[in-house]
Amino acid sequence: MGEVVATLKIMPESPDVDLEALKAAIQAAMPAEAEFHKIEEEPIAFGLVALNLIFIIEDGEGGTESTEEAMAKLADVASVEITDTRRLM
Repeated sequence: MGEVVATLKIMPESPDVDLEALKAAIQAAMPAEAEFHKIEEEPIAFGLVALNLIFIIEDGEGGTESTEEAMAKLADVASVEITDTRRLM
């Protein structure tokens, strides 16, 4: 099996959420089996900014689930959604 790079879109609950604090919480909450790569900001509308978490995992059953669950449990997170997965060569 190889590795997969995945992008998880994390939507804050409101535009008032401290994005820097949320980024720190995201990095701290990363499961052991997922390797943090980077976080990109994506403006949505009316001051709301989504965070795109890019991480690397082993290609296997249940691959992104633990990361999705960990991020969904964070304070100030309204929703999480995998928006992209690609196999690394």
